[in-house]
Amino acid sequence: MGIFEPYRAIGYITSSVPFSVQRLGTETFVTVSVGKAFQVYNRHKLALVIVGPQLPKKIRALASYREFTFAAYGNEIAVFKRAHQVATWSRHNAKVNLLLLFGDHILSVDVEGNMFIWPFKGADQNSSPIGHIRLDENFTPSCIVHPDTYLNKVLLGSQEGSLQLWNISTKKKIYEFKGWNSSISSCVSSPALDVVAVGCADGKIHVHNIRYNEELVTFTHSTRGAVTALSFSTDGQPLLASGGSSGVISIWNLEKRRLQSVIREAHDSSIVSLHFLANEPVLMSSSADNSIKMWKFNTTDGDPELHGFRSGHSAPPLRIRFYANGRHILSAGQDRAFRLFSVIQDQQSKELSQRHVAKRAKKLRVKEEEIKLKPVIAFDCAEIRERDWCNVVTCHIDTAQAYVWRLQNFVLGEHILNPCPENPTSVKACAISTCGNFAVLGTAGGWIERFNLQSGISRGSYLDMSETRSCAHDGEVVGVACDSTNTLMISAGYHGDIKCFNVQVWDFKGRQLKSRWEIGCSLVKIVYHRPNGLLATVADDFIIRLFDVVASRLVRKFEGHTDRITDLCFSEDGKWLLSSSMDGSLRIWDVILGRQIDAMHVDVSITALSLSPNMDFLATTHVDQNGVYLWVNQLMFSGASNVDSYSSGKEVVSIKLPPLSSKGSRQADISDVPVEPIVTHLQDASASAFLSQDQQIPDLVTLSLLPKSQWQSLINLDIIKARNKPIEPPKKPEKAPFFLPSVPSLSGEILFKPSKTADEKKDAKGDEVENKREFDMPASQFLKLLQSSTEMKNFSAFTDYIKGLSPSTLDMELRMLQIIDDDDWQEPDERPELFSIELLLDYLIHEISCRNNFEFIQAVICLFLKIHGETIRRWSRLQDKAKKLRDIQCTVWERVDRLFQSTRCMVAFLSDSQL
Repeated sequence: MGIFEPYRAIGYITSSVPFSVQRLGTETFVTVSVGKAFQVYNRHKLALVIVGPQLPKKIRALASYREFTFAAYGNEIAVFKRAHQVATWSRHNAKVNLLLLFGDHILSVDVEGNMFIWPFKGADQNSSPIGHIRLDENFTPSCIVHPDTYLNKVLLGSQEGSLQLWNISTKKKIYEFKGWNSSISSCVSSPALDVVAVGCADGKIHVHNIRYNEELVTFTHSTRGAVTALSFSTDGQPLLASGGSSGVISIWNLEKRRLQSVIREAHDSSIVSLHFLANEPVLMSSSADNSIKMWKFNTTDGDPELHGFRSGHSAPPLRIRFYANGRHILSAGQDRAFRLFSVIQDQQSKELSQRHVAKRAKKLRVKEEEIKLKPVIAFDCAEIRERDWCNVVTCHIDTAQAYVWRLQNFVLGEHILNPCPENPTSVKACAISTCGNFAVLGTAGGWIERFNLQSGISRGSYLDMSETRSCAHDGEVVGVACDSTNTLMISAGYHGDIKCFNVQVWDFKGRQLKSRWEIGCSLVKIVYHRPNGLLATVADDFIIRLFDVVASRLVRKFEGHTDRITDLCFSEDGKWLLSSSMDGSLRIWDVILGRQIDAMHVDVSITALSLSPNMDFLATTHVDQNGVYLWVNQLMFSGASNVDSYSSGKEVVSIKLPPLSSKGSRQADISDVPVEPIVTHLQDASASAFLSQDQQIPDLVTLSLLPKSQWQSLINLDIIKARNKPIEPPKKPEKAPFFLPSVPSLSGEILFKPSKTADEKKDAKGDEVENKREFDMPASQFLKLLQSSTEMKNFSAFTDYIKGLSPSTLDMELRMLQIIDDDDWQEPDERPELFSIELLLDYLIHEISCRNNFEFIQAVICLFLKIHGETIRRWSRLQDKAKKLRDIQCTVWERVDRLFQSTRCMVAFLSDSQL
């Protein structure tokens, strides 16, 4: 157990597994794979609807039907109903590559050519396959499709280039198509009968009639690579969409038998899936670049336009930082994208615009990647000036300029910061002042210059006159920082010297060197904490050193990492320092005590980290991982004040990366409401972290979280009944003619009822007998649950039951136990009502001692004593239990009241009033 526990991963949209589309009512849903889990998006806004649980291995194939999702991983197939796994199918001895929904069955095909047929109606059970087909030895299946109107038949394509038509009912091969001397990579059925489209590895598309074994038309991709996805339009337009490994989508006109349009740079990687929505001019595409896009054919020339998309990083992020008080994360990746991820709601995540990249690329006839800025290696932000001007500055690989961004509009700023134009070298470090007015840049040539963010004008450079060159450092500047009062600017050079400059911003002239101290080895990175004035440095000897900038002296030294340190981060209060390394470890150092308090090891090394201002979440990025991983701080949700109860000290604890859905909580199943999925996970994660340590915090009580009106109504039922009592008596209905049968109504109107037939009279007599049977039932569900809960000594089911009852219903259940004939003094064993009241007292004693559902149980006790108080007074057998209930009630309340007393005294003291 450590301070930070895995929570969830964000930024994952899709993977290299084809998606599955299903229609439920009027809504269309898309199920995609994201590594070891799946996600479901709705078609309208591509909003996240369901996040599936984590599987042991990566998903290799998907299929879906209504609320069921089938995911193949390894040799097994997992069956989910919404987000809950209900079954696991195991029969394959090799990896399952293909799944196909076929009527009431699921067909699964593995890499060795075994095809199993699974009954769909028993999907909620661990059922066995009802059929098995062994394909030919020299036939390696690569795709599977069911031709329309072909009963019990499927068409399989192979890597060898041939196709086979099989009857799954008779388990016989009907026909084998020789193919086109190229491996088949995709296959799809067309709206026209007997016609399929086959995509090959040589870039050709063959539209083939399988009934007559005739080729109708052949198309050839203009770009190199295999045809990886195909889809026919179903809205009446004779269109065929094809996607290739180059990321280009081609639209073919089947009537004119020619290329109609090309979507260049549709994706940055290979196209995985294409699907025309049913009876709509909308094409949906997914790619291995971690994106889903929708293209709409609504223009006069028929060319598609981007209608909507969801995307994440297509390459691993390099730098991350929390923003907006921990609600968002700024992320810069190797894919040249600068993104803003939302921790609260995935739908708010977006990529910052680089100003008309697609339009400029189309005009210049180059790839969008060539127009985009190079990957970001360092950035800084200042939230204080978000509404005024650009508040983010970025440095890019091998770029002599720094760029500014305006996060209020999510766009690239209008100014470009160009330090030392006479001798341009790449910018390596940047920092924004506390006031948000200035940006300080450091270059590979040792030059440091200050710019005004509002105007983009240079406001002077920092020069060390003692150097042989007129610059700040003799070597590369690895880091710059500004203090909280704009008095000092700290810079670090690669050769290990640290310099402090007087940056009197208001004067613009005092940029002289104040102090300097040597590290003794080459520096790699620095991080400055403004509130406490501590500077953390990382050198190539894997040692972290802390300096007091004002005193210019070393105050702490932390050793423990065995490989290159990748990132550092201070906590908001400055008490913790977090560090990550390529040795796979994340270590937490206590700055005050000067020691390591926690350490964990992950399988994939951390490349960047950031701790939220509230210290509730830690965000990390990892080698070869395109997402951002969130870790929850257990100290924030468990109520524990002692760090040692969670920290591991010097021991390094191995831990797995966070899954897509939060650990230990309900899976994200939120299709019934407008989604804020991460908020739901946060509440569940906090609850699970709370319950994992203790069921109760000492001396505190747990509330039921029921609406206030529900438990207050139990206490005031008599007042509510008196208030709702009718003022006037009901009016007598008018007399109807004697020959017309009538029934009374609440409004006083005459309702005539038709005469009953013989069958209706017979049914009425049967209902009367059934009602009499129900009336003669020996015990209600209330008593049955109470008795069974008492026998099992577990009252949770009974508590959930009575919490679900309305106040009036619960009042009626308690009054059903009331003893009417108190004058009849029978033996206690002969009075079953006394036994039921005794069970209720035992239940109330248990709940009060456990301090659960405190306010609700108090209301139940009040109602219970109001109804049965006189009975308890008369019977000594019940008086003993009532005294025990009173003693426990006083003990529990004294503990809570003692806590309230300190608060009451503090309020009285501050307000000078007496409570």
